[in-house]
Amino acid sequence: MTGDAVGGTSGHTGSAIKLDGRGLWKLYGRDPQDFLKRHGDVVDDEALAAAGLVGAVRDTDVAIREGEIFVIMGLSGSGKSTLVRCLSRLVEPSAGAISFGGRDLLAMTPAELIEVRRHEMGMVFQNFALLPHLTVLENAAFPLDVQGVARGVREERAQRMVELVGLAGREAHYPRELSGGQQQRVGIARSLVVEPDVWFLDEPFSALDPLIRREMQDEFLRLQALLHKTIVFITHDFDEAIRLADRIAVMKDGRIVQTATPEELVLHPATSYVEDFTRDVVRAKVVRLRSIMTPGTPIVDTAGELPGTLTVAEAADRVESADRPWRVLGEVGETIGTVDARAVLDVLIGRPRRDDALARPA
Repeated sequence: MTGDAVGGTSGHTGSAIKLDGRGLWKLYGRDPQDFLKRHGDVVDDEALAAAGLVGAVRDTDVAIREGEIFVIMGLSGSGKSTLVRCLSRLVEPSAGAISFGGRDLLAMTPAELIEVRRHEMGMVFQNFALLPHLTVLENAAFPLDVQGVARGVREERAQRMVELVGLAGREAHYPRELSGGQQQRVGIARSLVVEPDVWFLDEPFSALDPLIRREMQDEFLRLQALLHKTIVFITHDFDEAIRLADRIAVMKDGRIVQTATPEELVLHPATSYVEDFTRDVVRAKVVRLRSIMTPGTPIVDTAGELPGTLTVAEAADRVESADRPWRVLGEVGETIGTVDARAVLDVLIGRPRRDDALARPA
């Protein structure tokens, strides 16, 4: 099976698993269940082709931690959207198991599944899918209307969400009166109004122009800092992935080939495919001081102290301008090493380290 075999460290490492998929398959074609019973886990492209089946998701494991932003990325056709639809049971897996908050999602009845989707899952897609005859406030309140929530209660909650996404003052506007970015904000407000435990976003910003896309990424990070949701985010844009993600799962041909932090993917790609994906990443935006430091307690005077979680880009000006190394601090403020201008410059210009390779994060 594939998925978390290669992992990284994250601020959510100790968090409980909120959404857990094991051995997931989604095959399109005639009688995929019988095919899998006959072949087990050993399925190659030739066997699928001979059976007239298409393997959208193949024997995939994924464990998403409570409160993290988990990004699933890959090229078009890699299976990322199908995987997310399996995890939310918008698409029925051909085989496998899914646990949602400790409950068996695949054992739920249609009525139970509807309740879970209405109250515990939020979804945002690339297509804003706003109702054109409803105002901003009415669109945001629509999921609560479907639930039968009283008008006063749903409008009060929708108003809070509209304000949260920065659309106060536009409550009475219709979708046609909004920009693309504003329409996407309405979609986000609508998905949050049910106060979901897990928030699914399928390439929500890909239809926006670059400036608005960057603005929406900022907005997304601001909302997550306030709400601390468990988020499953699909993108094909690696720059977007490394900016948003706690961890990233890279998919290829229906399988997850590596799951790790952005930093781990850049420093330690598990396959040549992942290496190609990360080749053009600006490493200074991803690599953190804890990965380039000289471990241990400093034996010389230092210029000051910096958190080991800072990226090289964030710390470069301070480190380069000092005539002494800086102390690097761990998670509880303890000294875990030092970093100097040479180490920062190595990353900025892509020069190999003096000790041959960047160390793994402490």
